[in-house]
Amino acid sequence: MQFRRVYDSMTDEDSRFIDDAHRSRPATEASYGIPDDREGLLPWEFVGEKLAGDRSYWITTVRPDGFPHVRPTWGVWVDGAFHCGGGERTRWVRNLERNPDIVVHREDAAEVVILEGRAERLDEETADAELLESLEAAYEEKYDVRHGTPFFRVRPDVVFAWADFPTDATRWMFDEGP
Repeated sequence: MQFRRVYDSMTDEDSRFIDDAHRSRPATEASYGIPDDREGLLPWEFVGEKLAGDRSYWITTVRPDGFPHVRPTWGVWVDGAFHCGGGERTRWVRNLERNPDIVVHREDAAEVVILEGRAERLDEETADAELLESLEAAYEEKYDVRHGTPFFRVRPDVVFAWADFPTDATRWMFDEGP
């Protein structure tokens, strides 16, 4: 089954399209009690609001030996996407250089948002100066510090969210579309 991956500058206006075209229920065993119908699915705005409002997040990257590497980090929601960043010598940034697979999870385990996808490196060579300045400004406003590059934009393959599990458990799926 093909789904469309949404990459650049996803806005709240774009989110209505995402909600209607790509939302579904997570697939799991029946004992979890996730409803079969679409009633109660969360809107995409839930994802943006929760990720924008959090201070810290858990990210998982893949170590060179294939084991997961989990750590807390800071991040910002800018232009409809999650962005985080770290020093070049940190284990997780070195992991992303080898393998861009990443999972981002809110600290909150009751009102859940999980992004699974790929991290795209953003620095002076790969992103325009206006975007980098927007990310710097967002970090400064949120954390009272300038961050510096690199940043990483998470491009989701799948997003899971819920606030009243199992009744509103929601999944969005994206693909490598044009």
